Amino acid sequence: MSSSNVPDPIAAFIDAVNRHDEDGFLDAFTADGAVDDWGRVFSGRAAIKGWSDKEFIGARGTLTVESVSIADGEITVIGDWRSNYANGLSKFVFDVHGDKITRMTIREG
Repeated sequence: MSSSNVPDPIAAFIDAVNRHDEDGFLDAFTADGAVDDWGRVFSGRAAIKGWSDKEFIGARGTLTVESVSIADGEITVIGDWRSNYANGLSKFVFDVHGDKITRMTIREG
């Protein structure tokens, strides 16, 4: 499954991640957006960038989408994450407001 099967704005977000486009990645979040990476929460652009520099965009990560579901206003993407930092099947749960991500939660897929 490609990210073309994923609804916007998540499809555009995944495309930015796979291009290692830091600005596109960061711009996908609301100003007070947050990343919850296995219980470690990074809120706001500066904190998300600091996390991403080591573990996400900076780790040259790519996400290959395997499945997508939408329920209760959340978009869940299960995919194969490959990077210089961590690898494996991961579950990304996105809370979206308008065309921006308010929260991305990462757990084992």
